[in-house]
Amino acid sequence: MDPLPVQISEVVYEIPKGAAPGMHVPARIIADRELMAQIARDQSLHQLINVTTLPGTWGRVVGMPDMHEGYGFPVGGVAATLTPDGVISPGGIGFDINCGVRLLASRLTRAQIGGQLETFVHELSRSIPTGYGRHGRLSLSDQELDRVLSDGCPYVVGTLGLGTQEDLERIESGGRLAAADPSAVSARARERGHDQLGTLGGGNHFLEVQEVETVFDDKAAAALGLFAGQMTILIHTGSRGLGHQVCTDAVRTMDASLERFGIELPDRQLACAPLSSPEGQSYFAGMCAAANFGWSNRQVLCHRARTVAERILGGCGDARMELVYDVAHNIAKLEEHAGRRLCVHRKGATRAFGPGNPELPARYQGVGQPVFVPGSMGTRTFVLVGTAGSDEVSFGSCCHGAGRALSRHAAKRRVEGHVLRKELESQGIVVRCPSNAELAEEAPLAYKDVERVVDVVARAGIARKVVRLRPWGVLKG
Repeated sequence: MDPLPVQISEVVYEIPKGAAPGMHVPARIIADRELMAQIARDQSLHQLINVTTLPGTWGRVVGMPDMHEGYGFPVGGVAATLTPDGVISPGGIGFDINCGVRLLASRLTRAQIGGQLETFVHELSRSIPTGYGRHGRLSLSDQELDRVLSDGCPYVVGTLGLGTQEDLERIESGGRLAAADPSAVSARARERGHDQLGTLGGGNHFLEVQEVETVFDDKAAAALGLFAGQMTILIHTGSRGLGHQVCTDAVRTMDASLERFGIELPDRQLACAPLSSPEGQSYFAGMCAAANFGWSNRQVLCHRARTVAERILGGCGDARMELVYDVAHNIAKLEEHAGRRLCVHRKGATRAFGPGNPELPARYQGVGQPVFVPGSMGTRTFVLVGTAGSDEVSFGSCCHGAGRALSRHAAKRRVEGHVLRKELESQGIVVRCPSNAELAEEAPLAYKDVERVVDVVARAGIARKVVRLRPWGVLKG
C-alpha cells in the first residue's frame, strides 16, 4: 500500500522521501482536502511516487491540483532532473508534445457583435479543421516542414507571413526551441504531421469564443490588454500526430536501452535515458522540434481566427485581435532553479514565472507571466499571472486546467452528447462539434471544479487571479 500524503500547510501535502522504496525526493501535492480526495481516486498519487525514483530527480516532484492519472507520469505532474546526467523521460512530457493554450484579445464587446456571434462561430468552424486525423489547408513540402521543425514560429511569421513580429514576443520561448533537430524526427512522425499544421484535432482540444466576465486585478488586466465585456478567443491544441509519434518512438527506444544504462523502474511507462546519452539527446532534439511544430500549429490557427474575425466582425467595429500570450503545458525545458541547471518536465502543467523573470516580454515584467486555466465547456476560464513565490513552490509551474474527474468512457456513460448540446445552447453557448460522442467526453461533469482549483493555486502562492472568462461559443473536434 502506498504511503498517505501528510498535510504540511493549508494547501500543500507531502509524501516524504523514504516513505516508499526508491524515493530520491519527496512528492508534494498542491490541493485542499476535497481536491486531494478526488486525486486519491485514481493512480495519480502512486504515479507521482514512482516519478521520485527516477535517476537524477532533484528537490521534489510536484502534483498540481488538477492532477489525474496519465501515462507513466500523472497529468499535472512536475519533476526536475539534474543536468547533464539526470534522466529525461518522454512520459514526463506526454504524447501531445507542446500541447498548449493561446489567448487572443479583441477590441470588441458583445454589444457591438450583436447577432453576429453564431455566424462568427460557424465561420470559424468552416475555416479551422477539427477532429482526429483531419488534414489542414497548409500541406508542407519536406523543406518547409524542416523549417517549421527547426525554426518554429519565426519561420511561420517571417517567411509564411502568418502573424506579426509582436506575436513572437508573446509566445513562450519566442515560439522556438533552438535545440530542435529535424533529423531526430522519424519519417513516420513527419508523415503524420506534414499536412496537420493549422488543425485543431480532437479529444479535449478546442477553440472557445469568450467574454471577460470579471476583472480581479485592474493593473494586471490592463498590462495584459484585458477589460470587462471584451471578446476573447482561447485556442487549445498541440503538435498533433507528429508529436505523438516522436514520443512513441522515444519510449520504444528508451525502453530497450534501460538495461544498458542500469536503470530499474517501478513502471516501464517511465522509460527514460540520461539526458547526456545519445538516446536522451536524440529525444530532446526531437521533442524540441515537435514543440516548434506545436507553437507553429497554434500560430496558423491564430492567423485563421483573425482572418475570420476581420471578415465577419469588421462591420461591428475594430475587429483586430491581439495575442496576449501562448504557453506550453507538455514540455521539458532546461532552466535555472536555486542555482542548479535542471531539466524541468511539465506534463499538464504550465510555466508561471513571476515578475522580473528575464524570459518574460517587457510588457509583463512588472506583473508576471500570463497563465491560462480553462475549465470545461459551460464553465469558466481563468487568466492568472505567476508570482515570485512560484519558483520555490513548484519550479515556476502552475496547473493547466481543471483536470479530469471522470475518464472519457465514464463521461460517455453518464452524459448523452445531444442532451449536453441542448443544455449548452440553452445557456447561450454556440456549439460546433460534429460528434455527439466526443462532445459527451468533454462534458463539464467530467472535470474538477475550476474555481476551486484556481483558488488553491492562489492560496499556494503560485499565481494570482487577473480575470475570469465566460464562454460564448465552443468549437471542438
